[in-house]
Amino acid sequence: MRLRHPDGTTVHLAYCTNVHPAETLDGVLAQLSDHCEPVRRRLGRDRLGIGLWLAHAAARTLDTDPSALRALRRELGLRGLEVVTLNGFPYEGFGADEVKYRVYKPDWADPERLEYTTALARILAALLPDDVTEGSISTLPLGWRTTWTADRAQAGRTALLTLAERLNTLAELTGRSIRVGLEPEPGCTVETTGDALAPLTAVGHPRIGVCVDTCHLATSFEEPQAALDALAGAGIPVVKSQLSAALHAEHPGRPEVRAALGAYAEPRFLHQTRTLTPAGPRGTDDLDEALDTLSRAAPWRAHFHVPLHAAPAAPLTSTLPVLRTALTQLVGGPHPLTRHLEVETYTWQALPPALRPRGRARLADGIAAELALARDLLTDLGLKELP
Repeated sequence: MRLRHPDGTTVHLAYCTNVHPAETLDGVLAQLSDHCEPVRRRLGRDRLGIGLWLAHAAARTLDTDPSALRALRRELGLRGLEVVTLNGFPYEGFGADEVKYRVYKPDWADPERLEYTTALARILAALLPDDVTEGSISTLPLGWRTTWTADRAQAGRTALLTLAERLNTLAELTGRSIRVGLEPEPGCTVETTGDALAPLTAVGHPRIGVCVDTCHLATSFEEPQAALDALAGAGIPVVKSQLSAALHAEHPGRPEVRAALGAYAEPRFLHQTRTLTPAGPRGTDDLDEALDTLSRAAPWRAHFHVPLHAAPAAPLTSTLPVLRTALTQLVGGPHPLTRHLEVETYTWQALPPALRPRGRARLADGIAAELALARDLLTDLGLKELP
């Protein structure tokens, strides 16, 4: 979807296809007909933005086979779909039975991460609609904290500088500006927007910035205005924002709350859990670990992307209020801080069994409802939906 900001800027709203993980180009093409087009039809739109996730194998095919890239662009047009942003965080295996820590490999110290992201940039430059000249890619926030040594930090910085040079060259060749945003996530070396300041200031390039994921922001108990003001003060661009909500437990010590939280502990994804202490946020790498060891003296937030339009049943809630506040800061001012917004609820099939959508039609209903809510939040801020 496209919306017009009061200053005349076009803001793009999409949903991320990592909710339908596919490892090959054939799988990606099937997503468009099986999932993306039905969502568009439910919204009654002639055109719908999608944030493609392209696994390494699919990206390699598109980057090395011009006919495959043309076929994907043609299929997008036939389905009434457009792409201005890619999710470049997971490298492969996002549909595996157990993802957990695997999603953080390869990290930015591994040359393969640079090559993969460079390929995504070339692909995105070719997929952008004819009337759009800027694309965005979200990526891993350098690496997982326990494996990020000083030597790996130096290698990661060098890789980002190389990427910036390649993005400059790509812009000169194609007239398309592709920007890449590190996506702070709990447990990573860049866990918060504050953690992004030093490494991105060291890179110091306008095509390398931050992807603000509002679930991650909330899980780390960051205040949106302070976080975004700090980025602006450091001159670090918000390349894109992923609109998502975390799981919130106001009273984690109560038996009924702990039972409700336990239903969200599942084997596929990490659900980093945090609580706010006088010394700052403290937490665990996963929800089941938190249930055993984390202090119950203050509210908890868990990195579980819950559907935007459907808050968990009491006694749990979601951090949708944090998303609302962040969105006001991002696009509610005189000028938008970012032009690319992406709903990213990839955990539909990881929800407690009674809450999981049964079949493609129900999943499409849910995704369309999330997009409709996000659109309404934007129009409430003064943006106008475009045809």
